[in-house]
Formats: sequence, C-alpha cells, structure tokens
Amino acid sequence: MKLYDGGRAPNPRRVTVFLAEKGIDIERVPVDMGNLGHKSEEVTGLNPLQRLPVLVLDDGTALSESVAICRYLEELYPEPPLLGVDARDRAIVEMWNRRVELHFLASVAAAFRHTHPAMKEWEVPQVAEWGEANRPKALAFLELLDKELATREFIAGDRYTIADITAMIAVDFMKPARIDKPEHLENLMRWYQAVSSRPSAQAV
Repeated sequence: MKLYDGGRAPNPRRVTVFLAEKGIDIERVPVDMGNLGHKSEEVTGLNPLQRLPVLVLDDGTALSESVAICRYLEELYPEPPLLGVDARDRAIVEMWNRRVELHFLASVAAAFRHTHPAMKEWEVPQVAEWGEANRPKALAFLELLDKELATREFIAGDRYTIADITAMIAVDFMKPARIDKPEHLENLMRWYQAVSSRPSAQAV
C-alpha cells in the first residue's frame, strides 16, 4: 500500500493520527498542497476530485475519503478498535463522527476557506459572509458537545475512537480559521487536553 499524504491539512491528518493509534507503518508519498500538488496529473488520476489523502492498494485500487481509508485499515488491523466493537457500538461511533464532520469540522473549514486570504485562489468564489456565518455554527456545536462530555470520557463513549480524532483535528483547525477556543467549556477542554496529549496527536 501507498498513501498519498497532504501533511497537516485536516483530512490527511485524520488518517495520520488513525495510523499512529494503530501502530501501522505505510509507505508515504508526500504531496505539497501549498504548491497545488493535489491538482497534479498523478493525483487527479487517482482521485478526480483532487483531494487528499489517497490510499493506493497493492492491486492498484485507489481509495479516497478519510473515513473510507480508515474503515479499510480497521478491517486489516482491528486492534485497537477505533470504529466500534459490535453493531451497536459501530453505529454510535458512526453517528458521532458524522455529527462532528457535518456540524463542526465542516463549519470550521468553511470559515477558513471563505475568509482566509491564503485560500482566495482555492475557494472560488470565496464568500466571506458564508465564512463568517459558520463561526457561530462551530461554537454552537461545541456547546452541545460540552454537555455530552459531562457524562462520558470520550465523544462516542468510554473509549477513544475516530470521532475523537475528527473532533480534535477540528479544534486544532479553529486557530487558522480564526475561531477562538471556548476555554469556558470545562468538559470540552478536559477532553481536548486528554486527546491532544496522546502520542498520536503529534504524528506526522
């Protein structure tokens, strides 16, 4: 297998953290997204959406979309389980990961892509009003998450899962998106301190 990796961008980083938690070592092909390497002919041939990461299997199959890649890797390397341990648990993990993606990560990404000057050539058209509208959306979801985390250690239950990976990376992405972390949300901050202190959070 070979992983076309986009470095610290949120979706490539989700797979990087997942790999680190699993202790999996895969050949990496670094792609310089700052120089639009993800729009190269090679990457476009693997993923016509020109997005990273892309996992190329030994038979030539190209898998894109972070969660799809993680799901494939979980099948090959089931321990430790990061996508659930049975039908009920897998559904709960999927539910929370999807909520985090749709209501938090997507809002942070919209704020970044539509307001940051560095994204002017990437996001066409760049709609500043849409970026600004997403900042309170992201913070509203964190208010909800803080209440949920009053009852459990991690987002989807008592075990660390892909939902925690997605949410941690979204919190980290708030800084370049120019959204202040809500330090007053004590349960959220307790959770964030715990997950960002894991060795996998520093994986590159």
